[in-house]
Amino acid sequence: MADKKPSIDQALIRDLANILKDTDLTEIEVEQEDLRIRVSRNGTPVAMPMPAYQASPAVAAAQPATAAQPAPETGRNSKNAVTAPMVGTCYLAPAPGARPFVEVGATVKEGQTILIIEAMKTMNQIPSPRSGKVIEILVQDAAPVEYGEPLIVIE
Repeated sequence: MADKKPSIDQALIRDLANILKDTDLTEIEVEQEDLRIRVSRNGTPVAMPMPAYQASPAVAAAQPATAAQPAPETGRNSKNAVTAPMVGTCYLAPAPGARPFVEVGATVKEGQTILIIEAMKTMNQIPSPRSGKVIEILVQDAAPVEYGEPLIVIE
């Protein structure tokens, strides 16, 4: 048998499922060597080798021929967007009903708290990576966010 499937650590999957249950998250994903495991409440656990995430030819063919030209920068694809460093729930203010950390048009300093992401019942203050002006806030208060999702545009 030339094709050997990677062994799946069932204890790890159980631990991940318990984390979902304990934290009210809907999905969690971990990566170890050449294996990525995602456990979701909305589906079944999935384990597949990393190369399986390559785009299919059908997806590549669906892109327009003008895709070679750079798209105009909007908030969601701006190089100045601050992205979520983790999966969790994003809060724009320190407490319900409190004034938000930042508003559009505000000037922020590097290191200033711009929002909070709650993950695993821990409130994580997210600092501004640079000084500048807040151009756009791309998330709603108390909205779930994914790793790498654009949150705020600072120029």
